[in-house]
Order: sequence, then C-alpha cells, then structure tokens
Amino acid sequence: MIKKFSIVVCLMLGVVAAQAQHQVISFFDEVGTARIQTEEFSQAHDTIVMVDHRLDDIIWSRYVYRIIDMRYKQNYQLYFPTKVDDPDYRNLFKVIVDAVVDGLEIYPKNPETIKPDFKTTAPFTKVQIPRDAMMVVDQTEDHSDDDEFYNIATSRAMLVNYDSVADVMSLQPFSFESVVRNQLKYLIQEIVFFDKHTSRLHTKIMAIAPLHPVLISTQDSTKVMSSLRESIMFWIPFDHLRPYMAMQYVIPNRNETKRVTFDEFFQKRLFTSYIVGEGNMYNRWIPDYSGTPTQIKKEQERIATELLNFEQDLWEY
Repeated sequence: MIKKFSIVVCLMLGVVAAQAQHQVISFFDEVGTARIQTEEFSQAHDTIVMVDHRLDDIIWSRYVYRIIDMRYKQNYQLYFPTKVDDPDYRNLFKVIVDAVVDGLEIYPKNPETIKPDFKTTAPFTKVQIPRDAMMVVDQTEDHSDDDEFYNIATSRAMLVNYDSVADVMSLQPFSFESVVRNQLKYLIQEIVFFDKHTSRLHTKIMAIAPLHPVLISTQDSTKVMSSLRESIMFWIPFDHLRPYMAMQYVIPNRNETKRVTFDEFFQKRLFTSYIVGEGNMYNRWIPDYSGTPTQIKKEQERIATELLNFEQDLWEY
C-alpha cells in the first residue's frame, strides 16, 4: 500500500513539475492583437541545415534548368506583396534586392550561354553593376539627359541608388513597385544527384537569376534562347541567398498561422516550375531543337519522366 502511494505521489509531482516548466503563451497579446510573427529572429541564418554529401557517395548527377513563373497560382506567395512598404511581408524580389543593398554579391551573366559561372567570373562590385543587371544608378552623377531615370512608371526605372561618395546603396521605393509588377520569372539551376549513402535521389538548387521582363519579348522560336540569355539580370549562388530568405516569412495563403520562410518554401519545393534545359553533350536547350509549343511540352515531359524513372528503376528486381 505504501509502495503504491509513493508511486502515485511521484507521478503527481512529475506532472506538476512538467506544468511548471511549460510556459503558456496566449495567442493574443495585452492589446488584443494576434501573436503572428512575420519575420524570423536575426540569428535565423545560423539555423540553416546544410547536408554534406561526400563526393565518393555521388554516383550519378544531372544539371537541370527551370523557369519559375509567377503567373502560376502555386507561385503567388513568391510574387506578393508588391507594395514596397508592407510592414509584415516581402516578396521574393524584395528579399533579393534588400540582400543586394545589404552587400550580397551578384555575378554577371555569361554572354555566350545561360549557365552561371561562379568559379572563373568575379562578382560585381558596387561600381561595376550595370543598369541592365540591377537598374543601379550613381545618384551623385548628372542624369538630366536620362529619361528612364526620372520615369518611375516604367519597368526600366532605376531601382537602386548608389552613392559613390559614401559607398552605400539604397532602394528607390517609388520605382520598386513599377519594376516588381512585371518581375514575373526566375531562372534556377539545380542539380539532381543520387547519393548511395542515403540510397535516394536528391535535388539541390545551385543558383537563381531574376529575368528582366522587358527583354523577354520575342515569340520567334529561333530567338527564344538569345532572348532568355539577354533577359538574365544577374546570377546569385543560392546558398548565399538562403540566410536572407530564412529571415522572412512568405505571405500566408488562407491560413495566417501557417508560417513558412522563403528558405523552407524552396527546400520543400512548394513552388512549381517548368524545364527549359538540361546538361547535355550538345550544349543545347529545349527551344534550340523543339520548334513548336507541342514539341517543347513533349521534351519537357520526357526529361521529367527520365528523372522520375531513374530513381524508380534503381529498385527494380
């Protein structure tokens, strides 16, 4: 009897201690507003998980290039909000621009191909960033003959001001909304690889590039790739951008309490995209050898099916 009583007392004390350690936080604060956090804490970039795959464990890999189109409903959370002064949320382009202003290094596009080159190409310095790359302009210079500099209603308006005297960059808010309204596409380079240590297929985004909407205007299939190449604003190593994306939640969709950071959004592949090319010995992209929309669609489906079947075929007996 005494033994049973002692057990009951110990269990009750354990429950009381557990309740004492658990701090109950109300959903509403003292003024009655909901406790919905819209930004991550400042140390969020230190919590990013980086999986270190050993070189010897990778037995197969393949580069794939995709377009993320903001006009697809699944990508709306990357496009909105378009207001520059939203107090709670930023869209993907605003996160990128703020990161560049903060000092994130961006790399120039390759004039011969759409592939990024981070090994032999040096990143832009603040002085070197051209207009087509980031719509950066030195505000200390005379721009009286530059119509686009003063016309903030166009997609070629100057987006970022650079003060060469103070060596600082700043966002020009009045032109941001006119530019971001037409910022509809991003190009990503990713690698699909099989790790024999984990015995499964992995996909990692290597780089991302915003595409300038004004320069994607051709409907001629023979000029699609040249138009795509010219429309690349700049390249960013995706791992360099992740710390900035981890500190901002995407705008919620029908559930204000379901909070996902931009980094989680991409790591969980909650976006939709379509394939424009792959690594191949011919150095060709899908529009280079597929002339009609139907042929392009079939080729995209073929590549996607091959990637899916590769992992499935590994487990056939």
